[in-house]
Amino acid sequence: MASVLIMPGFLLVSIGLAALLVYLPFLAVGYGRFTVGYDQAAPRAMLPKLPPYAQRATWAHENAFESIILYAPAALMAYVTQQQSELALGAAIAYLVARTLYPAAYIFNLPIGRSLMFAVANLSTFTLYFLSCRSALM
Repeated sequence: MASVLIMPGFLLVSIGLAALLVYLPFLAVGYGRFTVGYDQAAPRAMLPKLPPYAQRATWAHENAFESIILYAPAALMAYVTQQQSELALGAAIAYLVARTLYPAAYIFNLPIGRSLMFAVANLSTFTLYFLSCRSALM
């Protein structure tokens, strides 16, 4: 029952944590850039020169931006509509776990794991949208 009581605050904190997770794969990108010689004049032109793991890390980083664009409004909607169920809390936690594991699966070239984490994160996001919209319509 205690987890339900901290739910509203956790929804807001989860947005901040999700923002930090956007940059998690960039650690591997930075290491890859360092190994091939960072070109400050044209950092985006370096992608073809990066090792494959760093290229995948770049794509995971870009995907994280796409994901948080959907998640942040869903978590805010859940906060505003006062979603305090175990399902809403579970969805927020599942999103964060999936978005933590997603870049690892991408970087280590585990397509099934990457797809599974992508699906879990999206299901979690749309669960928050569904709960919020259902609540707003009642």
